[in-house]
Amino acid sequence: MKKAASAKGAASAKKAASKAAASKATAAKASGSKASGSKATASKTSASKASSSKTSAAKKAAKGAAVKKAPAPKKVAVAPKKATARLKGTAPAKAVVHPPGDESPTALVRRARRINRELAEVFPYAHPELDFENPFQLVVATVLSAQTTDLRVNQTTPSLFAKYPTPEDLAAANPEEVEEILRPCGFFRAKTKSVIGLSKALVEDFGGEVPGRLEDLVKLPGVGRKTAFVVLGNAFGRPGITVDTHFQRLVRRWRWTGESDPDKIEAAIGALFPKSDWTDLSHHVIWHGRRICHARKPACGACPIAPLCPAYGEGETDPEKAKKLLKYEKGGFPGQRLKPPQAYLDAGGTPAPPLGAG
Repeated sequence: MKKAASAKGAASAKKAASKAAASKATAAKASGSKASGSKATASKTSASKASSSKTSAAKKAAKGAAVKKAPAPKKVAVAPKKATARLKGTAPAKAVVHPPGDESPTALVRRARRINRELAEVFPYAHPELDFENPFQLVVATVLSAQTTDLRVNQTTPSLFAKYPTPEDLAAANPEEVEEILRPCGFFRAKTKSVIGLSKALVEDFGGEVPGRLEDLVKLPGVGRKTAFVVLGNAFGRPGITVDTHFQRLVRRWRWTGESDPDKIEAAIGALFPKSDWTDLSHHVIWHGRRICHARKPACGACPIAPLCPAYGEGETDPEKAKKLLKYEKGGFPGQRLKPPQAYLDAGGTPAPPLGAG
């Protein structure tokens, strides 16, 4: 009996020891698993932080590169609401000028006509800047004005018309004597041939009178459409557009047309205005081109139509510096005519000096 009890006790003890060992092993495994998981989590967190750090550094580097490569913002030209107000020393409101690349035909007509109205206020005394007393003198003076200034023509024609007052007189003139008179105008031989030739044509074909029709005028030697419209508009009161170098430059600068051929420019601009405005429009544009909107350095800071001009900023925008660029009466200097109209004199203009004066 005692031996059996002793054997049972020993078996129980072995079982208990076995359970305790199994429990310890399970605990050890669990502990190892937790430690391993904790290490893996820590490793993942560390890798994530490193990756985030790299991404942040990459973003900063990219941002820095973008800042370095980005070009400086282009300065937008800002035109004064009224340049004349700026010249008086006030600070007018400003308006950004947007190039009218997508301008509708209606908007173009409105802008073009507004520019003409503004120029009519600035140059109410605008007139042809060639001295003349009759259609014959005007057609001869206009032919002579090619490749020279109106001022030089006006200084030359008094001697020419004093010696040859009529087409009959000039038609019968000695070419060498005429050349000597016209020498100051440049290209005097070609011009002598033209004025003598047109005088002969007037005598032979038109009874010594300048014709009042375009188709007749353009048949005269040295007379093209530009000259014909000068004569028609200013000697006969018949509307015409004078497409000279100033007119061509300004209407393209204002983006009234992209044409470069004078005949096409004439047609394009004629479509923007009523026919009754054509002659005065020509004077306004030409006067503005000679006095303010110069070819090489326009006086943008003194321009009365700056808010309407897509080319604002091509020239001097500082008002005081721009004032120094103004020519003729706008700059306080003599005009081009020796005998200008009274309206011009009343507006403060002064006559040009005769040839050789000063």
